[in-house]
Amino acid sequence: MNKKYAIFDMDGTLIDSMPYWKRLSSDYLESKGYGAITPELFKRIIPMTMRESASLFIQELGLPGTPESVAQEMYEMIEVRYKNDILLKPGVEEYLTKLRKDGVRMCVASATPEPLVRLCLERLGVLDCFEFLLSCVMVGAGKKQPDIYLEAARRFGSVPEETAVFEDAFFAAQTAVNAGFYVVGIYDESSNESWEALREIADETIRDFRMLH
Repeated sequence: MNKKYAIFDMDGTLIDSMPYWKRLSSDYLESKGYGAITPELFKRIIPMTMRESASLFIQELGLPGTPESVAQEMYEMIEVRYKNDILLKPGVEEYLTKLRKDGVRMCVASATPEPLVRLCLERLGVLDCFEFLLSCVMVGAGKKQPDIYLEAARRFGSVPEETAVFEDAFFAAQTAVNAGFYVVGIYDESSNESWEALREIADETIRDFRMLH
């Protein structure tokens, strides 16, 4: 990666958090008397913000409450994980340190609410690698739209062609490709089934950050 600017997804890219998100959905639904989340429903919520996921649960499952109240309850459950349990993927800290030493300007663009992003990255000791943090909630659109990447580029003062986007999710990587960004595909076990498709559209891929040292 030889770009001057880098936009990093967080969950599944920098941190090993996707198992916790899958567990959150099932734990939350079970706490309300519903069964564990189905694989089909979990796939549908992956690109969504927490509020959008909450709205879907209400519509599809008849869950009581409002999107705001359900999202708040889910937020409080997952916050504990970001405070205590979720770890960086192996090799990420060293990679970020190298990019910063090389003068690359970096930010995080995540579907996770910004307070959780900040809390987690600060605990893990890498928050100061990033100039700013963006969430889909802040820009008002999920990653099926390019808004969050374009806003990050605007803040950098860059253009897509000179800006790398690091993503583990195929749909998000495709959005970035379509918007003209240089895309680095990141392997995550949770999206193993779309790894080959991600490799086909990405400009380069990273299966294991430790292999870069």
